[in-house]
Amino acid sequence: MRSAVVIADTTAPADVHGVHGAAGITQWTCLARRAGLDGDWEAVEWARIPAGGISGEHLHTRTREVYVLLAGEGEVTLDGRPHAVRAGDAVLTAVGTRHGLRNTGAGPLEWLVIELPADPAAPDQVGSTVVRDLRRTGPLDPSAVIGGPLRLLRHVELAGGERDFLLADGIEHTAFVIGGNGRAGTAGIRVPLRPGTAFTLPLGTALDLMAGAGGLVYLHAELVPQGGGPR
Repeated sequence: MRSAVVIADTTAPADVHGVHGAAGITQWTCLARRAGLDGDWEAVEWARIPAGGISGEHLHTRTREVYVLLAGEGEVTLDGRPHAVRAGDAVLTAVGTRHGLRNTGAGPLEWLVIELPADPAAPDQVGSTVVRDLRRTGPLDPSAVIGGPLRLLRHVELAGGERDFLLADGIEHTAFVIGGNGRAGTAGIRVPLRPGTAFTLPLGTALDLMAGAGGLVYLHAELVPQGGGPR
């Protein structure tokens, strides 16, 4: 188990060519990996495609994915059916299903990806779906739709000077800053928070968040490790 909170950001993304067979370039950053975490996270990632760009349609045989649209607008295809999506929407994709994403807007399309291992021999009973405007409809329990250990997905807005405290006691956390600024503190260390900053809390860690004068906005997800419960 990692003994520290994992901090990452999107300031130096990689250029990836031909994602899932589509032409063009996708910018991509891995924010956290499963190694060292107790929960069934495959990865937490950030991606961006330019206007007209495509992340090709593909079949998920061993993972579930949750997309949260961060900027722009596009069209997601779920098992052959197109759905218009825009910043604030969440897309839940079940194991054994196909999906792809196309940028239909004038600017970049950005999204957060939470990828979770799944048993291909036991496909999800409920199909993939789009959740409109997570800020208004959340908090959301993704496990109620696609199964798996991800139990909370929410949009959080802190006013200037307001605080939040995350404790990884029986659950693990990941979060991504989408607006405002602030700072995070853990074990005597202070980390500035700005859009594009991500933090993941392995079991046994904690993080104190404080919003700056203009407030702080972030996406927050919780995952229950196998066996669950405090350690």
